[in-house]
Amino acid sequence: MNIVPTNINYTYSIFRKNLIELNTAFPFLNIQVVGNSVMGKNLYVVKLGNGPNKVFYSGSFHANEWICSVVLMKFIEDYCDAFVNKTSLFNQYIPDLFNSASIYIMPMVNPDGVNLVTGALPTSSYAYEKVREISNSFPDIPFPSRMEG
Repeated sequence: MNIVPTNINYTYSIFRKNLIELNTAFPFLNIQVVGNSVMGKNLYVVKLGNGPNKVFYSGSFHANEWICSVVLMKFIEDYCDAFVNKTSLFNQYIPDLFNSASIYIMPMVNPDGVNLVTGALPTSSYAYEKVREISNSFPDIPFPSRMEG
C-alpha cells in the first residue's frame, strides 16, 4: 500500500485525506478527534492495537517539524500493512504487538503552524499577517524563509 506521500510538503489537508484513506483501507484503525487548533482544525489521535502496554507518540509540535507528521503517518500505514499481512516491522511481529500494546499517535499537534511553513496558509490571510507581526518582535528566531520579506 502507498497512501502516505513522503516526497511533498505535508499539509493539514493532505494529512486529513490520508487519515480517511487509511481508515478506509484499514477499518480497524481507531481515529479520534481530541481537540481543536487555534484556527479550528481537528486534532486527531490514532490508536493502534488493543494491548495493556501503552505508548504515545506525537509530532509537529513546532511548525518546522512537519516532517515528523509524515514519518508518523507512514509508520501507521506500515504498521497496518504488517498487521493485515501478518508480518514483522522493525523486528516486531505486528499481530503479537497489536495484542500486547496500545500505541497512541498524534501525528500533527500544530496543524496551523504546519500549514504556515508548508505554504498552505495564504500570505494574504489575517492569520499569516498576525504571525508576521509577532515574528518581527523576535528577529533572532530563524523563521522559515517563506516568512521573510
